[in-house]
Amino acid sequence: MCYGKCARCIGHSLLWLAVLCIVANILLYFPNGETKYASENNLSRFVWFFGGIAGGGLLMLLPAFVFIGLEEEDCCGCCGHDNCGKRCAMFSSILAALIGLSGSGYCVIVASLGLAEGPWCLDSLGQWNYTLAGTEGQYLLDSSTWSQCKEPKHIVEWNVTLFSVLLALGGIEFIFCLIQVINGLLGGICGYCCSHQQQYDC
Repeated sequence: MCYGKCARCIGHSLLWLAVLCIVANILLYFPNGETKYASENNLSRFVWFFGGIAGGGLLMLLPAFVFIGLEEEDCCGCCGHDNCGKRCAMFSSILAALIGLSGSGYCVIVASLGLAEGPWCLDSLGQWNYTLAGTEGQYLLDSSTWSQCKEPKHIVEWNVTLFSVLLALGGIEFIFCLIQVINGLLGGICGYCCSHQQQYDC
């Protein structure tokens, strides 16, 4: 098999996942498409932790581009050093994958905390607070409690949906980066490509 091709596939996947994380995080700033809540700072504090923008988004672009750059069609040769240079590149990709693991892990943690605490909203007494925080996340299973948040409208659904999306995307990114750690290790040990026709040694 060609470990470089596998890395490139992972890189392209991470690129699209990073874009989706950034979009999901940005949407959290505009409940129901309104901007006033962001300008008045009436948003969940975990929205401002940039879990999707920084962790699952921008930080994920580095490993994504590194992985994409590993693969070449001929799958042999690197700066005149045959497979040796590419073995070093595969080992180096492990460092990029570790950066991706930290970024995706951060995204997952922030999204999980955002879901557990619930949204910052206006309650029936006219006060802004974390109305559902006292349920310790049980509100996720009991939609009848969502009506306690009066404003922004449908803020519970908005937060639950987008934080859940970030949680899922971050989890997928984490798995892909973990796969690349193994792929980079195997590619570095076995060579950039391992097959019956192609075997390269330094």
